[in-house]
Amino acid sequence: MQFLIHYLKPHVRRMAGGMTCKFLGTIMDLLIPALLAYMLDGIVPTKNAGQIYLYGGLMVLCSILAWVGNVFANRVAAGVARDCTRQIRHDLFGKITRLTAGEMDRFTIPSLISRMTTDTYNVYRMTGMMQRIGIRAPILLVGGIIVTMTRDAALSALLVALLPFMALIVWFISRKGVPLYTEQQKNVDHLTRIVRENLTGIRIIKALSKTPDEKRRFGQINEALAASETKAASVMAVNGPTMQFLLNMGLVLVVVVGARRVHFGLTGPGNIIAFISYFTIILNAMLTITRILTMYSKALASARRIEEVLDGEEEKAPDALLPLDAAAPHIQFDHVTFSYNKKEPDVKDVSFSLQRGQRLGILGPTGAGKSTLIKLLLRLYDPDEGAIRIQGADIRSLPLETLRRMFGVVFQNDALFRGTIGDNIKLGREISLEQVDRAMADAQAAFIRDKGGLDAEVVSRGQNFSGGQQQRMLLARALAGNPDILILDDASSALDFKTEAALRAALRAGYGNATTVIIAQRISAVMQCDQILVMEDGEPKGLGTHQDLMQSCPLYREIAQLQLGGEQDE
Repeated sequence: MQFLIHYLKPHVRRMAGGMTCKFLGTIMDLLIPALLAYMLDGIVPTKNAGQIYLYGGLMVLCSILAWVGNVFANRVAAGVARDCTRQIRHDLFGKITRLTAGEMDRFTIPSLISRMTTDTYNVYRMTGMMQRIGIRAPILLVGGIIVTMTRDAALSALLVALLPFMALIVWFISRKGVPLYTEQQKNVDHLTRIVRENLTGIRIIKALSKTPDEKRRFGQINEALAASETKAASVMAVNGPTMQFLLNMGLVLVVVVGARRVHFGLTGPGNIIAFISYFTIILNAMLTITRILTMYSKALASARRIEEVLDGEEEKAPDALLPLDAAAPHIQFDHVTFSYNKKEPDVKDVSFSLQRGQRLGILGPTGAGKSTLIKLLLRLYDPDEGAIRIQGADIRSLPLETLRRMFGVVFQNDALFRGTIGDNIKLGREISLEQVDRAMADAQAAFIRDKGGLDAEVVSRGQNFSGGQQQRMLLARALAGNPDILILDDASSALDFKTEAALRAALRAGYGNATTVIIAQRISAVMQCDQILVMEDGEPKGLGTHQDLMQSCPLYREIAQLQLGGEQDE
């Protein structure tokens, strides 16, 4: 909860004003029973109509002031909660974009979505509630107890006797509630993950008639979430009825003891009426506090989850760009080893170097570590051993923005965003229309004009375009920035051979100065590269030209024979 104080500090004056109005309005509520008691015991017996009207008018005035104060305070509280939560969401989203890839893997995407939505909403509700009834209820409780003790100490002793039991119940419930709500939010994360996977893969689920299985899988996590919600609610549900039972029993005792005191002339009936009113106020205040406790327990669990993300490890890089060595290799991997789980290496002892304008093809079976090399080059992860250099400088010494502006990238599972085709190609960069037109032509994306041009709509993930059309738009996005380093991770898998050949020719003709790394399953896509790196089980099995590898690398020769047919000439 410490982080929340930071977000509330800019609103201290507004909160102080709202709380002052809330305090004054609550005091007005506490005055009304006292005025009623005085009128019944001190004025009604005198039959002074003027005084009765006067005090009746004062009661009406107190009611109006209480209403005005509470309405104004509630509006301020809602505004503070809104502004505070808006800033939390803004900073949380910014933090998520700066998290290291390892931290993203640790939190998982569904959990981050849940923290951005459900958890921030819980904090919003708690922030507003604490300013509204979180101020009013304690004032009514404490003020009611103080007023009753000044009016009749004997009757007040009945209330004081109940307080230790109430405090014990509050302590027990709060101690049990927070862990239960934390577990509930974890199940919300799992539910979000299941829903996200189903919506993303809805086509394949329908195509393979897997809907019953997915409904069963959803049902399991839904039942687990319902069970955790029931468990948390069952514990918290003990609070309200128990408090109400204790206070109602106290109220019965007040009536019984009060009646005897009136009978013996120790107090007046107006005082008993006022005392019962105050006891009712105290009862409602305690019930309100139990509601606050439930909301606080849920919000505390959510706040801890938000704070965990805000404290997460960010990508780190220097701010200044050191001089680069133009004579050094443009890209160099120097005995690079990396593991995702830090147990078994996913890539091991990879070394190669590329001069500016050269092309590297990376080939190998699924799971060989090909895409991992690209993630390391982009510094989404840092190598555990070895170094990656660009023009002689370790990429860890380069500012991240400078490093990544060097690249044009098409990932294996890349994404198009909702908007227009033009928005997706430019992607917020300062790119001229001429650059966009050239990139579309080089990416063999002439179909864009038939679809309505750059203003044509793209739905989420580009589902209104075919796989080949999506890939060509992604290629146009990568080429539009005229990158120094071009990364194509299985970027032509959905293209026919004729289109792929035209794409390769366009890349050779128009982007000869760009150092290109091509990951492909087709050997035809990489056989013309200056170097080909063959990977298997995370280890390099061969490095050289097509002719060299046909002689020296059995794995490459086997792939070539399977894809190209027959024995390959050297």
